Amino acid sequence: MKIINPATEELVTTVQEDNAASVMLKFEKAKAAQKGWAATPIKERIACIARFNELLVSEADRLAKDLTTEVGKPIGQAKGELRGGRGRSVYFVENSEKYLAEEWMVTEGETKEKVTYEPLGVIANISAWNYPVLVGVNVFIPALIGGNAVLYKPSEFSTLTGLNLVGLLHEAGVPKDVIQTVIGGKDAGEALLDLPLDGYFFTGSYNTGRYIAERVATRLVPVGLELGGKDPMYVCEDVDVKHAAAAGVEGAFYNTGQSCCAVERIYVHERVYDDFITEFLQEARNWPIGDPMHEGTAIGPLTRPQQVAVLEQQVKDAVDKGARLLLGGNRAGRNGYYFEPTVLADCNHTMQVIMDESFGPIIGIQKVKDDAEAVALMLDTPYGLTSAVYTLDRERAERIMVQMNSGTVYWNCCDRVSANIPWSGRGHSGLGSTLSHQGIRAFVQPKSYHLRG
Repeated sequence: MKIINPATEELVTTVQEDNAASVMLKFEKAKAAQKGWAATPIKERIACIARFNELLVSEADRLAKDLTTEVGKPIGQAKGELRGGRGRSVYFVENSEKYLAEEWMVTEGETKEKVTYEPLGVIANISAWNYPVLVGVNVFIPALIGGNAVLYKPSEFSTLTGLNLVGLLHEAGVPKDVIQTVIGGKDAGEALLDLPLDGYFFTGSYNTGRYIAERVATRLVPVGLELGGKDPMYVCEDVDVKHAAAAGVEGAFYNTGQSCCAVERIYVHERVYDDFITEFLQEARNWPIGDPMHEGTAIGPLTRPQQVAVLEQQVKDAVDKGARLLLGGNRAGRNGYYFEPTVLADCNHTMQVIMDESFGPIIGIQKVKDDAEAVALMLDTPYGLTSAVYTLDRERAERIMVQMNSGTVYWNCCDRVSANIPWSGRGHSGLGSTLSHQGIRAFVQPKSYHLRG
C-alpha cells in the first residue's frame, strides 16, 4: 500500500497491507494473549500506559514529522495533537483504577451486593486520519487498561502514525499480541468485521459507521461510533464581534477544517451581521496556507484528494443559489491537495455548504432575526455533535443550549474536547461515549454479585 504526502503528492513509502488470512492470524494471537493481559494487575497495566505517555514526549518530534508527512497537518498543530493525546492518556492513567474498582452497593443485611467490571475481550478499533493520535488514544488506551486485547486499524491515510503509536505501546511493555495493527483500507476493515470480536469501535463518517453497525448487529456486541457533524455556531447581537469572529475562524479552519466538531455553519444576529462578516474576513486572511512542515503555516493540504471536488461542488451550489463568495473558493495554485480558505455569506438551508458535512476550510454564514430563528435553524440537521452560542448573557445561552439536540454544547467557546466529560454524538453523529468515566467503562462489562452466607 502506498503512503502519499498530500502536500507534494509524492510517494513517502510503501507498507505491507493485511489480507483476510493475516487478520485472522492476528485475531487468534490476540485472543490467546487477552486472558493473560486481563489477569495482569490493573496497576501494572496502567504502569505500561504511563511509560507510553513518557515516550510520547521523548519521541514527539519524530511522531509529529510522520504525522505531518502523511496527513498534511501543519507541524505546529501536529505537535499540539501529540500533547493533547498525551493529556487524555494521562487522564486515563490517573482515573481508570478508581472507575474500574469493584463497587459495594449493599453491605448490610443477609445478602451483600457488589459490581465488578470485566473486559469485553478482543475488540476492533477502526480509527480515523484527521486526528489519529487523539481518536486512537480515546479508544485503545482505556481498552488496554480495562484488560482487553485490541486489533487497531489506523486509517490508510495515517498508517505511519498508527504504527508509531503501537510501537511505543510495545516498547512501554504492552505485550505485542495484545495490541496489533491491521494495515490497509476497505478490505482490511471488512476482514475485521468478519471476525467474532467482542466489540467494534469506529471513528469516521456516518455512512461507514452505519454500515459497520448493520454488519455486526446480529452479534449483539457493543458498538461505539464517533461520527461526523455539521456543527452550528450562533452569534448574538451583544457580543464582542471581533472576538466572536476570531473564534469562528479558528473553529472553522483549524486542522484545515478537517474536524468532526469543526464549526461548519454560522448564524449571526442581523444587528451585527455586517460587522461580523467584516471581522471574520479580516481574521481569515491572517491564516496562511502553505507547506505544513513550516511552523508558520496555519492551513495545509486536505488529506484526501477526492475532498477537493466536494468543496468545489459546495461552492458552486451555494453561489448558484444566491450566496456571496467573499474569500477563496478554489483549489490553491500549487502541488498537493490544497483548497483556499473559503467564506460564503448570505447562505440558507437549500445549500449543500449548510446542510452537508464539508470537512475542509470552508464556511457558510447566514443572517437570523432572533434567537428563535437561530434555534430552529441549528436544529435543522440529522447530526448532533456540538453546538456553540456566543453571547454575554449566560442565562440566554443556557436557554438556547438546553434546546440543542447535540452531545456537547458550548458557551463562548467551540471546537473543544475535554477528557473530563463525555464525548458523544446524537443522530448521525454517533453512538456511545468516549472520554470521562463513561469512556473508561465503555470497554468493560459489569458483573453483579449477590452474596449470601
